[in-house]
Amino acid sequence: MSTQSNDGEILLSVKNLVKRFPIKGGILNREVATVRAVSDVSFDIRKGETLGLVGESGCGKSTLGRSILRLIEPTSGNIFFKGQDITKLGADEMRRLRRRMQIIFQDPYAALNPRMTVEQILSEPLEIHGLAESREAKRKRIFQLMDLVGLRRESISRYPHEFSGGQRQRICIARALAVEPEFIVCDEPVSALDVSIQAQIVNLLQDLQKELGLTYLFIAHDLKVVEHISTRVAVMYLGKIVETAESEVLYENPQHPYTRALLSAIPIPDPTIKKERIILRGDVPSPINPPAGCYFHPRCPIATQKCQEVWPKLYEINGESKIHRAACLYADRKDGPDEGILSSR
Repeated sequence: MSTQSNDGEILLSVKNLVKRFPIKGGILNREVATVRAVSDVSFDIRKGETLGLVGESGCGKSTLGRSILRLIEPTSGNIFFKGQDITKLGADEMRRLRRRMQIIFQDPYAALNPRMTVEQILSEPLEIHGLAESREAKRKRIFQLMDLVGLRRESISRYPHEFSGGQRQRICIARALAVEPEFIVCDEPVSALDVSIQAQIVNLLQDLQKELGLTYLFIAHDLKVVEHISTRVAVMYLGKIVETAESEVLYENPQHPYTRALLSAIPIPDPTIKKERIILRGDVPSPINPPAGCYFHPRCPIATQKCQEVWPKLYEINGESKIHRAACLYADRKDGPDEGILSSR
């Protein structure tokens, strides 16, 4: 588990971020519905830590990660990187800032141009940002990157299809590191890899974080991987964050019913240990027409009538020495059972 300090300066701050996708149809191609992919999300990431973002497929994790980098333009909200609101930046300013903010994609083969050699792939960001003054300097930097990610230098003339999945992901990591970023969005970087290779890539990311002082937003649906690498964890459901806490606190004392259900699904290798599995009823509601009140109430085992009427904010949990918040009316809250409830509409 990552042990980076949670007391450092805030590197990235997301405030009330919203991303909606219009659905158009009819003869006039007008907007007929809206997909609410990310709904009023706020969180901070401190320098040197790893925030793990977990949730079921389709909950908006990747959309959130790409919106933070403005690979997808947010509908509303603010994103502060080192105190600067990047939602206000123009294309040229954002292009320069992207030296400091990079992304590692889920599929390492689709993310690499099959017609380019490793040397060409790693040269491209150096040329775009003017980081290599000469051919010799560029070659030297490429060799440094190959060494950093554990690839042989003589491999620079090979093409992506000549590498295994784990090696291709190492190339993607090297490409992200080429411009010396401070913050990296890791968008499910190990989910397409074999389990044995997953551990190698996760360990590599942790080593690079310590060596280069990197900060990660680590998006995944594998809760054991997230527990291993994350300093803090945010749980996302249907476009909203429903619980946040330091990693060890969340795994030991989950407060939101959805978090409890996710953690109950983690397999235990010891067959002698019996663990109660929480089976959620029904399917995830459509982000086009989410339910009123708490989005989770149609599937929640402890939902009441009140849960259908109000959306609870992220309440601070009582009795925790570290910051722990959950968006549930029945969590062990510091402010009592019925205060501070926000309308969902």
